[in-house]
Amino acid sequence: MRTVHSVLRLVSILSSLAQDALRFLLLGARSGAAIKAENMFLRKQLALYLKRAVKPRRATDASRLSLVLLSRLFAWQDALVNVKPETLLGWHRKGFQFLWRWKSRPRGTPRVPGRLQELIFKMAHENPTWGEERIAAELLLKLGIRVSPRTVRRYMPGDVSQRFLCRHDGSLSSSLRVCNHGGRTRKIAHFNVTDHPPAWTIQQFREVITGEQPYRFVLRDRDSIYSTELDCALKSLGVIVLRTPFRAPQANSFCERLVGTIRRECLDLLIPLNERHVRRILKEWVAHYNQGRPHSSLGPGIPDPGEAFATTRNRHRHQLAHDCKVVGRSVLGGLHHEYRLEGIAA
Repeated sequence: MRTVHSVLRLVSILSSLAQDALRFLLLGARSGAAIKAENMFLRKQLALYLKRAVKPRRATDASRLSLVLLSRLFAWQDALVNVKPETLLGWHRKGFQFLWRWKSRPRGTPRVPGRLQELIFKMAHENPTWGEERIAAELLLKLGIRVSPRTVRRYMPGDVSQRFLCRHDGSLSSSLRVCNHGGRTRKIAHFNVTDHPPAWTIQQFREVITGEQPYRFVLRDRDSIYSTELDCALKSLGVIVLRTPFRAPQANSFCERLVGTIRRECLDLLIPLNERHVRRILKEWVAHYNQGRPHSSLGPGIPDPGEAFATTRNRHRHQLAHDCKVVGRSVLGGLHHEYRLEGIAA
């Protein structure tokens, strides 16, 4: 209501000023003698009001502004009747203060183009688990558009998480994640799923460690799936086993964070039917995690980016190239999406 009242007040002032300006222009078409006679005629009527001691009404904002503008065209001191000269000078100062306050107002960030607003809305609608930081990273890394998370939040739709089912598969007893910490790449080197962890875990580590990339250390927690036989097998492969302290998940924070990410972005939003289904889900999600998902800890960046994501930054931070279009690829049946730029055929 306050905003509407301010707008109506501004419209009233501008309308009054327009009427005064029109009257002033019409005076130019009249002769000098007629203007002088009208001036004297109005002064005589004003003198009658002064003799009767009629109190003038309070001047409106439009009247004050008109008097200030007209006073700059002639010597107004002898013609001023209703108010004191100090009052008119005060109106003049307030007018300048308002003008410079308006010219010095904070401009803010430029408005995001409509095409980018639609793209942000589309990405948020198609990927309900994504936040503003994830969408901003996707735009920066894959489309070359730099936009702040706060700006992204402004154009995101409301909460649509109630459309998804959050279920856990009780038949899954254990899973193994191997993360590459050495180069701080956040890349998942290996994963697998089983109902019989102890002996199976040794074979999984053999498959990872005997690969092309050499490993010197294995950082693990004190879960029961890591047996003494596993430590001996790892030492025989030339790997040093580092165990985290008791009840200290922050000692292996990368892996703990990964477990939470898998649950929030994958398993909590799907209903696995069996072990084979879980393995297929995780295989597709791990490929997305390594090759298509931005990571804020990398700058943001992608652990293993492909050539399709090697985009150059646009000259305008909020503009898409006119000769390109945004193409999306669904992951896990539309649970997530990967976006890239594709040239438009001429």
